[in-house]
Amino acid sequence: MTVVELAVYAVALGAAAAAVWRRPVTALYLFVVGLALHNAVMAALYAAGVRGTTLTAITAWKEILLAVALLRVATAAVRERRLPFRPGPPDWLALAFAALAVAYALVPQSALGGAAGTKAVALGLRHDLVPVAAFFLGRSLRLGRPDLRRLGWALLGTAGLVAAAGLVDVYAVSISWWRTNGVVAYFHDHLGYDYHGTGVNPSVAGLPENFVYNVGGDRPFLRRLVSTFLSPLASSYLFVVALVGAAAVVRRRRWPVLAVGALCAAGLLWTFTRSALLALAVGLVVLALLRRRPHELGAAVAVVAVALAWAHVFPHVGPTGTWTRADLVYQHRIAEQRPGASNAAASVNESSLREHWSSLRQGVRTVLDHPQGYGLGNVGQTASRTNTPLLAGESNYTELGTELGVLGALLWVGWLLALLAALVRAGRTDRWAAAMAAAFAAIAALAIQTDVIGDPWVAYCVWGIGGSLALVGPRPAETRLEERLAAAPRTS
Repeated sequence: MTVVELAVYAVALGAAAAAVWRRPVTALYLFVVGLALHNAVMAALYAAGVRGTTLTAITAWKEILLAVALLRVATAAVRERRLPFRPGPPDWLALAFAALAVAYALVPQSALGGAAGTKAVALGLRHDLVPVAAFFLGRSLRLGRPDLRRLGWALLGTAGLVAAAGLVDVYAVSISWWRTNGVVAYFHDHLGYDYHGTGVNPSVAGLPENFVYNVGGDRPFLRRLVSTFLSPLASSYLFVVALVGAAAVVRRRRWPVLAVGALCAAGLLWTFTRSALLALAVGLVVLALLRRRPHELGAAVAVVAVALAWAHVFPHVGPTGTWTRADLVYQHRIAEQRPGASNAAASVNESSLREHWSSLRQGVRTVLDHPQGYGLGNVGQTASRTNTPLLAGESNYTELGTELGVLGALLWVGWLLALLAALVRAGRTDRWAAAMAAAFAAIAALAIQTDVIGDPWVAYCVWGIGGSLALVGPRPAETRLEERLAAAPRTS
């Protein structure tokens, strides 16, 4: 059976690679759609019996297509004897950050005080380099407006479908199906995550804790929209990007955009990710300032008001589920270890909020106490997957500072700011660039309390599309000419 599976995968991957080699921009379309479905498909394959190295090979489709696309643009650059873009500050900062990550991967962990093994270092290096590689792919594509429009609509359509599927799931699919459909085993046995959410035996392994929201006591929990990402956080990131995109282009094709926007707004609310709502407000502020429409700042204020109100409303209207007996035993044991924590969503002592800020403070302290960094693989998801002692988590900024030292954190922040500035510059004359500038600002805000680049969709799509829209110099005249020629009617 393994041979058949690998043969089918090889044919599909070969066809995708050929399409990417012919037109590297195809990789961005595949990432936008494919990475939204990735976790659901891989969990389904695991449940169907595809395991071990076979499934690992299949999950590598995204890295393989990114490598093919980069090889294609590099080959074209060598043939033409010139770079496909004019380097600027974002490019040099990205290269410096990548070079530092590679250097830290080569330094022995014992010299830095880290405890990560070879696998953890490799995973950490991939985590840090994927956004850089996706960014340079985007920078190399020289996309015209037709491709930008198609990419934008592909993103909006994907977000609408993910939201619709998630909303149907939380009301039509029981939580017991999720406990037994292979997702627990996929996360725990294949990916190595140590989740202890609701499940058959959460003291050993369960669903990710954030699949549900615990309202306290033995009362039914609230279901959160996880959809095809199998994560409320990853789903919310897509919805935030889609919503600022919809806000940027709503004046064109108003009704389709409003319909998708309404679906994404509902999806975002049902993920019950309050930080994503606040990040959306940040993105809308950037969009209003870029378009020089101060009255649109009211949309950001409205989002903040909705975020505050939703914390009170969702516990009364959200879909619910019940704990198993084993769940309750485990929950009581955890509650005894965390006295004083609140489960009220609007409370400043709410357990999730308190853990986020505690982790952020501890991460900052770790960076300041050990400014040279501990090396790759000692933080976040990578440490969790490889049983490495966790030295920092949650925030991209503190994770990278803990791995790569103060210099690595400064390079990362400098790159983010330079890329945001390039997107803002492009966004003054291009609505899709304005949307990506707003989305990028929102993602940068989310990175304060979460590992956004640990979500492959963000790492590949936001950085890839962001790179394609970043304006470091003037928009090439030949691109504009090509667009005019393509739009002109043909005569015989």
